[in-house]
Amino acid sequence: MNYDKKIIILIGPIGSGKDTQADILADKLHLFRLRTSQLLEDKFNHVKPDNPDYNKLQKEKTLWAGGTLNTPEWVLSVVQEKVKEVASGGQGIIFSGSPRTLFEAEGLMPFLEKLYGKESIKIFLISLSAEESIKRNSKRLICKQNLHPIAPDLVEKGITKCPIDSSELVTRVLDKPETIKVRYQEYLNRTAPIIDYFKDQGLKMADINGEQSIEKVSQDIFENL
Repeated sequence: MNYDKKIIILIGPIGSGKDTQADILADKLHLFRLRTSQLLEDKFNHVKPDNPDYNKLQKEKTLWAGGTLNTPEWVLSVVQEKVKEVASGGQGIIFSGSPRTLFEAEGLMPFLEKLYGKESIKIFLISLSAEESIKRNSKRLICKQNLHPIAPDLVEKGITKCPIDSSELVTRVLDKPETIKVRYQEYLNRTAPIIDYFKDQGLKMADINGEQSIEKVSQDIFENL
């Protein structure tokens, strides 16, 4: 099957393995890995005081650091800008952080359908309990250089360097216990309702049990592509 123009969207609560699975899919299917969190962080880290949007971005950064979802209108504009760039090069995309709200879904999905076609879009709903989410994310690490997520089993083995680029491992601000609880509730309140929207639009979806091993989750996803 040709995946060049494929759109894959991974939806699930914090700790459900979206980032890990997105990296696996991007590598095997040669699709662009769109990291919403990284797009936002880049905006925060590279804005200068003389930028007319400086104050707005500082407010968005405060929301982000506290675990609260950013303003949907702003996130949508950032994501659409990147999607248009990737689509112009003829490459498919894997999402693991957008859309997070109904507003984003209603703005992003017609945009994707126009660029790639409705039949090219596949959505995976990865489920995970609140207890498992807190357990996993309290131990989660990423590499400092390229933000690669480190598999939980490697963390438990005491790994100290990224297996991909050998950079230092760090804990994200978003993965502190108090922030995890906020983010999980945010998912329930604002992200979960978009599932009904996907169904109403007749988009192709598949349910995946995120409490399984990384290998089994990957297997289930590939079997449903």
